[in-house]
Order: sequence, then C-alpha cells, then structure tokens
Amino acid sequence: MQHLVAARLRPDPEVVATPVEGVLAEAGLDAAIDLAAAHLLARQRPDGHWVFELEADATIPSEYILLRRFFGRSDPVREARIARYLRRLQQQETPTAGGGWPLFHGGALDVSCSVKAYFALRLIGDAADAPHMARARTAILAAGGAERCNVFTRAALALFGEVPWHAVPVMPPEIMLLPRWFPFHLSKIAYWARTVLVPLTVVMARRPRPVAPIGVSIAELFRTPPVRVRHWPGGAHARQPWSAIFGGLDRTLHRARGLYPKAMRQAMRARAEARAERFVTERLNGEDGLGAIYPAIANSILMYHSLGVPPDDPRVVTAWSAVEKLVLDRPEGVAAEAAGDGPETYVQPCLSPIWDTALVAHALLEAGDAPAVAAARRGLDWLLPHQVTGVAGDWAETRPGVAPGGWAFQYANPHYPDVDDTAVVVLALDRARKQAGPADASYDAAIDRGADWVVAMQSQGGGWGAFDADNTHHSLNNIPFADHGALLDPPTADVSGRCLGMLAQLGRGPDDPVVGQAVDWLLGEQEADGAWYGRWGVNYVYGTWSALAALNAAGLPPEHPALRRAAAWLRARQNPDGGWGEDGGTYPRRGGTHPDAPAEPRPRASTASQTAWALLALLAAGAAEDPAVERGAQWLLGAQAADGGWAEHDMTGTGFPRVFYLRYHGYGRIFPLWALARLRTLRRGNSRRVAFGL
Repeated sequence: MQHLVAARLRPDPEVVATPVEGVLAEAGLDAAIDLAAAHLLARQRPDGHWVFELEADATIPSEYILLRRFFGRSDPVREARIARYLRRLQQQETPTAGGGWPLFHGGALDVSCSVKAYFALRLIGDAADAPHMARARTAILAAGGAERCNVFTRAALALFGEVPWHAVPVMPPEIMLLPRWFPFHLSKIAYWARTVLVPLTVVMARRPRPVAPIGVSIAELFRTPPVRVRHWPGGAHARQPWSAIFGGLDRTLHRARGLYPKAMRQAMRARAEARAERFVTERLNGEDGLGAIYPAIANSILMYHSLGVPPDDPRVVTAWSAVEKLVLDRPEGVAAEAAGDGPETYVQPCLSPIWDTALVAHALLEAGDAPAVAAARRGLDWLLPHQVTGVAGDWAETRPGVAPGGWAFQYANPHYPDVDDTAVVVLALDRARKQAGPADASYDAAIDRGADWVVAMQSQGGGWGAFDADNTHHSLNNIPFADHGALLDPPTADVSGRCLGMLAQLGRGPDDPVVGQAVDWLLGEQEADGAWYGRWGVNYVYGTWSALAALNAAGLPPEHPALRRAAAWLRARQNPDGGWGEDGGTYPRRGGTHPDAPAEPRPRASTASQTAWALLALLAAGAAEDPAVERGAQWLLGAQAADGGWAEHDMTGTGFPRVFYLRYHGYGRIFPLWALARLRTLRRGNSRRVAFGL
C-alpha cells in the first residue's frame, strides 16, 4: 500500500490556483451560520430526531392511486389533492417535458412516469379531452406511446388489463426454490430488487383482476394496440451476448407456461408461493413495511390479496398502514412552488429519519456553538437505540457469523441496515465523543459495533456497496426484468468514501489492510476527467465530494495527483454565478460510471446542496483559500432565505440512476450550513486541513 501511495504522490503538471485572501465578511458568515443553525434547531422533533420530506417524481403518488382503485378504494378529497399535485408538476415541467412528466425537475418527458400520472388522473376523474390531458397524451404519443413503458409500468398496466401479460418478462415464484449456486438467486440481487420482486412473482403468477370495475381505459396512449406489439423495450444498458441469451430464455418460459404436468406444476408452485409468503411476512416490519419502501409494501398487499388472504387479516392491515404512513398532506401554501390552487398530497417513496438526523448532527457539530452541539447530542442519543443489533438480515447470506451493528435509513428496517447510514452515524458519534472528551464513553459500544460491521461488509477489491457485500453479479442486469439497470448493489465511490473516511477518523492508518485496499480501490475509480461517480447523489459533484473527504482523511495530501485533478474538475464545473449545479441527465445513458461523450455536462442552474458539496470537496482538497471557494461561499450567502434555509426544488438525490431521483427536502437546509461552518473553522484555525472523515 505504502509504495502505491508514494508512487501516486509524484506531482502532475497541473498548476494549482493561486491562493487569495478571503473577502467574506466574518460577521456576515457568522450571521448566516447562526441563522441556518437556528433553522435546523426549530425543526428538531421533541424526541431529538429530524426527518424531512422525501419527494420523488409523479410515479409514487400515481401508483398509490392505482393501488387503491385496484381494491375499489376511493377518497375523493385526498384524490383531489393528489390530482392538484400531479397537474402542478405537469404545468411546472412543461418547458422541458412538453406536457408530460419527467423523472427530475427540468428533465425531459419520461414515458413510464407520464403514463402512470395520466392513468391516475383518469381514475381520479380528469376527462381525456381536458386540455392538460390532451397535452399529456400528445406528448406521450410523440415519445413513442405507452408501448415504450418500462417493465414495472407494464406489470401495473397488466393488472388492469391494459396490456397482455406477455408484455411482462417472466419471473415465476419458483425462483424462491433455486439453489444458491444457480446463476440467479435472490441473494445475488439488491435488497430493493429482492423485496419488490418476491411478492410481485406471486402477483404475476396469479394475475388478479381489480376488485371492482374501474371504468377507465388508457388505450388512447398506445400507438400500436398492445396485443400487436411484438417487441417490448429493454434497457439501454443491456449488453450482448447476455441480452440475447436472457431474452431467448424469457420467450421460452412464456411459451412453456402450462406445459408441465398439472400435479407437478401445482405442487411446485404451492411450495414456491409458500416460501415467498414466508419471506414477506418475516420482513413485514410493522407500520414501516416490507423493505420500508413503497413499491415493496404495495406489492406485499397485492401478494396477500392474490393468495386469498382476507383484507382484515393483521398482515394486510399492517401493510396498508405502512402505505398510509408515506402519504404526506401539504397544507395550502406550504410548498413554495405551489400554484395556490389548493392543498396538495403526495406519497413519499420512504422516510429518511436516520439519514437526516445523522447529517444534521454533522452540520450542527461543525457550527460548534453550545445550542447547536446540544441539539446534535440529542439527535445522536435518539440514534443509539435504532442501531440494529438483534437481527442478522439478508446481508448475512454473504457474511455469515458477523455480528449485526448497522443502522437503517428509515425508522425501522432491521433486515436491511445500510453501510452508508452506518458510516455516517459512526462518524457523527465519534466526532461528538471527541468533543466531549475522554470521560464520556456513552457512544463507545455503538461506535465499535457499527465500525466492526462496516469492516465486515467490505467487498472483494476494497469497496463497499450499500446493503450487501460482493453484490457484483453484473450479468443479471441484462435479464429482461432488469430494464432499469439497477438490479444490483455493487461497490460505489460515494459509499466507499464514507466507509474509508469513518475508518480513518477512527484512527486506522494506511498500514491497515482494510484502509489500504479502500484507498487503492477509490483511487482506481476516479474518472479520466478527475471526478468520481455519485451513485446515491447527483452525480459527479456528489461522488467527488465523497471521495475527496475520504482520501483527505486517509492522509493523502493536497499535492496528490488525484486530489489535484479532482479540484481542477470542480473549478472547471463552477457556474458563472459561483455555484454548482448538475442534474440526472449526467448519468451515463448506457450504464456504468464513465460520462457519456462529450464529457462536458449541459449547463444547469446552481443548487444549494451541490454548491455545498463542491465547497466541502475543495476544502478537503486543501483549497480553503481558493477563489472558487470564495465565490461558492458568496453564492450560498446570497441564496440563503430569510428563515435561514435554502430553497431547493431540484432533485439532487438518486434512487436509481436514469430511473428514479429524489428531492431530499433537508439537503438545502443541512449541507450549506455544513460547508459554511467548515470554511469558517478552517479560516479561523491554524491548519487548512479538514480533520474529519466527512
């Protein structure tokens, strides 16, 4: 390891920017930090935690309408609120989506999202010939029609008889019976795919019909009648020969349906469905739901229904409660972007209290005054009992015998703690512990257990995935069902950076083999232009911040070629106004991490969270006095709202690249405070080196 680092320390020919004296007025910086900290303190829950809205595109609220109408459930008042939300999004995104609905703010029309939103509005009662519906229909048809929908949308349409079931790739419940050595096994796909897919296999096998007639069809959205479509689309990421092999297998399975002897078929199907039901019920997770994510929870309800479980069964009642927990009713005028036509409702894909609380704690600890630190400690105290110590979840399939010790993303998800949340929580606990002094050992046990679990979850090669280790069976991303290209959870630069930063902050040096492998892996992931890919945040700005924070903590100096190239990349991507901005369009269309050619991203308006990430990244690269940092900080000061937060309508979080993006409503409140407070700390101190792993 040491010789590898030494070799990389040789300087490259890039010219480092000439430092300049900071011109930020100290009083103005202090005032902004105080106001931002007060903003967060005012939003702390009585028990000490924080949770902010987590908003995606129009897909989840539309699916919620489809789910309820499938079961004959109707709530005119709530549906009217959701309809207002969907219509506002359509109107707001017209300049780029042309009458349809995009996956992220300012993005192009997405056919699948638009079809679901259109279908939901029709079910709510919007007439097909209403002007906004006509605009949506025209836009969808111009984009190729509903026959261009993705697999999960086609499965939803098949439930309502809008497309034939042969439009959906075969994924039978019998996959539950496959041995682990088989090319496909549940342990070889990601947690989110696992929890969504298992109940869905039963639904697709049983093919239930809506409980009550819905009285609506969306046949007008198809350019070709669905029964005549010969080739349904796949994912742009699919590669040969795997795509052809798996496509041929899918066609064979469709033709083979019903060919086996009935008794054999029924016995095997019964065993498979029973195993699927046990899988779901074991992980039902109370009112937080299966996997604590909306699609899995909704599919669990459909599975129980398909198996004949009555609606008053406690499992079904619990699953419905989990769905309703994600519904968010906004009072009129709460959404800054609302048009004022009345109160709105939307459905969150999941809840993010662990993540939000840990990030807020970091920002407040950076701010450093007594009230901020005390509030951060209350938040960290709330996190302690949420550590998962009693359940060895699905991750134990590849790491048997490892003691659990992670944190989940949501209030409860014990089968699926994630490495990223765990590293961020441990980093915050350790920082608070060091501030309190050696006499305070209240966090020691949690830190040790969390760090041990993270170390055990390191994948071969040195990186970390989010929920599983060695989840790298890349051929499976080519099966027809995986047209979203996100069936797996391989190691990523952002998660690996957090884990490396955690270990470095805890005192593990380059001679530690876990740290050495992580440094080498992370350096190997740097793109040719100097950036790192961001899997869980948009995109290269997020990944670059994650990597630079870790490499600085691991001891690489600002003169290291990797850090210099990354800092140069950030300077080159700074907007003329001083901020940084990037949207989901920068994710490579055909998958992977390398930017599409040309590598230059299209111009995007500056956002508060991405500007803060860029500043934190440059500070980690030793550039506290760089003019780019000065300009970025000035942008943040100028963009701060009167209430202390920062308005941010863009989706700077990522669920699945190219498929699903997230607007963390806390990001524009947390990261700017963190960046400005860190800049103040460095400029007031004797060292320009960031002392923490994040």
